[in-house]
Amino acid sequence: MATVSPSWNYTLRLPRDPRSPGVGRATLRTVLATHGLSELSPTAELLATELLTNAHLHTSREYALRVFEAGGRLRVGVWDQDRRVPAGFGGDVPVAEDAEGGRGLRLVRACSEGRGISAMVESGVRLGGKLLWVDCGASGDHS
Repeated sequence: MATVSPSWNYTLRLPRDPRSPGVGRATLRTVLATHGLSELSPTAELLATELLTNAHLHTSREYALRVFEAGGRLRVGVWDQDRRVPAGFGGDVPVAEDAEGGRGLRLVRACSEGRGISAMVESGVRLGGKLLWVDCGASGDHS
């Protein structure tokens, strides 16, 4: 399994624009290639796309993609200014068979090796919003 070393951190602020999830995905692919982690790209891009698309669809302001090392693992997160956590992020939510949406967070739960929610704090001050993050491992390695 690939490890992230030494520690690094990237943040890409994205405007509320329908092209932003694609820009985030392309940026993630470039970051991983630059750090020799291209084998993580398919899973990381899928996870980032789902989180970025949710931020775009369910919030009304800018959002950000964060890619960083956490305990030697790749962590991909999406920050937005809405404090509400999508119900499907923490557990399964029933989706009607003919529904056009609602399955993306199931993919996130199935393909990530870990996930969580962090409050954004800087110098002891809560910045608002949340960071939904997922841990990624080697392609095909979903514990």
